Amino acid sequence: MKVTQEKLPASQIGLEIEISPEMSTRAYEKTLAEFTRNANIPGFRKGKVPRKVLIQRFGSSRIKAAAVEELVQNSLKKALEQENIDAIGNFELRSSFEELISQFEPGTTFTFSAVVDIPPQVTLSQYTGLQVQAEEVKYDPDRVDKLLEDYRKRSATLVPVEGRSAQFEDVVTVDFKGRFAPEAGADDEAAEEIPGGSAEDFEIELTEGRFIPGFIDGIIGMNPGEMKDVAVTFPDDYPQQELAGKSAIFAITLKELKEREFPDLDDDFAQEISQFETLAELRESLESRFREEADEKTKQNKHEALLNELVKHIEVELPETLLKREIEYSIAQTAVRLEQQGMDIKKVFTDEVVSVLRQQARPEAIARLQRTLALGEVAEQESIQVEPEALTAKVEEIVENYPDNDVDINRLREVVGEDLLREKILSWLEEHGAVELVPEGSLSKAEPELSPSPDGVIGEENIEDIFVGESVDAAFETVETTVEVIAEPVDEVGEVNEVDEAE
Repeated sequence: MKVTQEKLPASQIGLEIEISPEMSTRAYEKTLAEFTRNANIPGFRKGKVPRKVLIQRFGSSRIKAAAVEELVQNSLKKALEQENIDAIGNFELRSSFEELISQFEPGTTFTFSAVVDIPPQVTLSQYTGLQVQAEEVKYDPDRVDKLLEDYRKRSATLVPVEGRSAQFEDVVTVDFKGRFAPEAGADDEAAEEIPGGSAEDFEIELTEGRFIPGFIDGIIGMNPGEMKDVAVTFPDDYPQQELAGKSAIFAITLKELKEREFPDLDDDFAQEISQFETLAELRESLESRFREEADEKTKQNKHEALLNELVKHIEVELPETLLKREIEYSIAQTAVRLEQQGMDIKKVFTDEVVSVLRQQARPEAIARLQRTLALGEVAEQESIQVEPEALTAKVEEIVENYPDNDVDINRLREVVGEDLLREKILSWLEEHGAVELVPEGSLSKAEPELSPSPDGVIGEENIEDIFVGESVDAAFETVETTVEVIAEPVDEVGEVNEVDEAE
């Protein structure tokens, strides 16, 4: 078997494989023998069908197709072994299968060409002496006070209000019914009701920005039992186009008026929300956690800056097989998250949706592969490895912290090993580079801050596909169905509420 290689772009190799007449004959005879063994033709015993009858029954093209298919598969496998080619993914014929069938004749030389993807060759023009800037995150003492105050608010109890009207920060229970404002001269009673714009016993916190402009202001000053028509105008950029810019009137009945009563910030409060006996101990723990968080975020910023700079110096042609795998993995992860949120994947993931997801996932897949390959090249050049003892210790630590979870140990070791290796490579780049720390916010927009829980426990990083049944964040936004027309559109994620994070 003669094999000729051709280096192609995008980490591909073209192979021209020449099959000898003897091999083509053996392949054809083997295929005929298989047809003979399995053929069930009336008038002939199984395995005793004459060749001529067999060919007439199944057709010469069908038998040739089976012979060519096996010949291509087997010869490609042998060619890769013979040429020591580390192929990834499946091969791709450079001519149609129908053409190969028409060319094939037993006892003659058979030649075909195919393309295979191979692991990409990575070249880094520079990886030592990288010079970058990274934001330094400093500990902010005010965060402790803010977090404790947030907990006071969450621990507050609602008590009825007497002797005054509604004011901001109160919590009210109302009935309301919305209708479009009638045109000049039209009968008010003929005004069309707003679909979904009505509710009974609806509890609202009277804070600005929660609903369309004018709705909250209209409730301010009302007393329990009072009824009032409140005129509002939907913003021009309101997401529901049929409501955008429209004037409306909401008939509101204030049924209950309550205010929050906050607990004292003392040792009893600390004991109620945490494992600590005194407020001083709780403060000390939170300060320590926030300092650790600031240091960790600074470290992440440095490593992210180094990684972004490293990728600028990579030269690599990504094979389509790797890209497709990365894209499909990304889509599969999205599907898992949605399914865990109770969504019907078969209905959500239509062919059109999957096609769009593939297009959207491609740039991210390219970036992830470039980062992974760049880090791998540094590790190979500098012989950076994770010590088995360190890997075992980290795996045992994680398992101890999650005793009630069903753990896939092999997958866990794989993921932890990758994380530890990545950490070692980035630390090496930092040691052999120059990182200038700059004030937080000077390079990018500030991100929402996460907070530790009051009992002093910092959550482990999410390790997907490790724990059976673990909950993950939703990949798609959910749609609120209750009285959605009055809610002012806001970011579903928004600023992370430190109280929510702490629970």
